[in-house]
Amino acid sequence: MEITSIQLPGIQTEKPRLKKPPMYKVIMLNDDYTPMDFVVELLCRYFGHTEEKARHLMMLIHMEGSAMCGIYPKDIAETKVVRVEAYCRKHGHPLCCKCVRDEGEE
Repeated sequence: MEITSIQLPGIQTEKPRLKKPPMYKVIMLNDDYTPMDFVVELLCRYFGHTEEKARHLMMLIHMEGSAMCGIYPKDIAETKVVRVEAYCRKHGHPLCCKCVRDEGEE
């Protein structure tokens, strides 16, 4: 006896093709008040950079006004912005971040 597959109307038989979620860049903005060593600490603590990479990014932020700290799915990027800014406020610093869609992904 041979078993054959039965096609039922309205039932999907193929796996749907899933798109990767859009990615977002977390950008740290320069200010004239937050100490450079504190920025390095943030970059290591919240973005997992080595101290060397964090110092390089800190100098980019200082000299160019901003730098990208990492690229993440939207919810993770937004969470990082909120946590970094909350940590800054807790320690009396006005440093800000933003997240912007990574247009290079499309």
